Amino acid sequence: MTAPETAPGTVPGAARTLDLAADPADLTAALVDLHSVSDHEGPLADAVEAALRRLPHLSVHRDGDAVVARTELGRAERVVLAGHLDTVPLPTAPGARGTVPSSWADGGRVLYGRGTVDMKGGVAVQLALAAALTAPNRDVSYVFYDHEEVDAASSGLARLQRNTPALLAADFAVLLEPTDGTVEGGCNGTMRFRITTTGRAAHSGRSWIGDNAIHKQADVLARLAAYEARTVAVEGLEYREGLNAIRITGGVAGNVIPDAASVEVNYRFAPDRTPEEALAHVREVFAGYELQVTDLSPAARPGLDRPAAAAFVAAVGHEPKPKYGWTDVARFSQMGVPAVNFGPGDALLAHTDDEHVPAEAVRQCYRALAAWLTD
Repeated sequence: MTAPETAPGTVPGAARTLDLAADPADLTAALVDLHSVSDHEGPLADAVEAALRRLPHLSVHRDGDAVVARTELGRAERVVLAGHLDTVPLPTAPGARGTVPSSWADGGRVLYGRGTVDMKGGVAVQLALAAALTAPNRDVSYVFYDHEEVDAASSGLARLQRNTPALLAADFAVLLEPTDGTVEGGCNGTMRFRITTTGRAAHSGRSWIGDNAIHKQADVLARLAAYEARTVAVEGLEYREGLNAIRITGGVAGNVIPDAASVEVNYRFAPDRTPEEALAHVREVFAGYELQVTDLSPAARPGLDRPAAAAFVAAVGHEPKPKYGWTDVARFSQMGVPAVNFGPGDALLAHTDDEHVPAEAVRQCYRALAAWLTD
């Protein structure tokens, strides 16, 4: 008989039963050991669903590889704790430790593995809270979703929003993305667009016959180099913007004058701008050029003035910071749910070859959220 195939990086024979009563750091290791690179979240979603269905105080819903578990206690407020199940692909460098299976270092104080930071440490905290808090002071919706690390069109959270928006309705949401244990309010929006210049192809030995499309990108690059990005205060937090070339292409051979070239630009815009205002701004910066927009996701305002948010910040006990990158707090903001980022691990280690999280960081995140939900 042929042995069954396993997904790349999966631990052969890895247990599919999750112990939600375990130390959250050990639970993180168990989650990492279940390979879940985007498009391969199924086994992990199955394990999460099975573990949550064993908890009688929760109602559980499944949509594709997204799972939502909810308390139904009739509390005055409902909050969402959300996290994604997928990871980026495994590292390929020889000896990389941020891979699957996980491994412990420093006497069991540091956990290495893909997703330890982004964001299975946060998912472990969600699961541990879901099991331990049978009667929280607020109703809680625990949301676990697929396809966050890929194009927005595939997002499991967006699919939940389309199919069952009532499951995401709440007064406040916490996205357990890595923030090193500090509340990060809102997020910048993000836009990608392409500017293409055209010319006329010719043999490079007779270049005067052609019209070099790459040379025509000089003006575009000059505008980018001269651009002065804003720092904007929104509800007491300062957001830094950025406008940068991220890719440039052109040319077909070493002896051909190129007849087409393009530069791709990423604009990170502060929460005081709507997507429409952001688009109007970059069109003004690149007046005279046609912009082909390939991606556009809105920013999210912090919403820290809401009672649930203020109580959460007080429970964490650290000064909130802005979120410069884009996260799914923007999706909650679109639904009218103020949201913050708060989770274990250093975001600078996410997606790296040595991705790792201190065990105590996971435990501290668990304790902060448990205190907020039981005080």
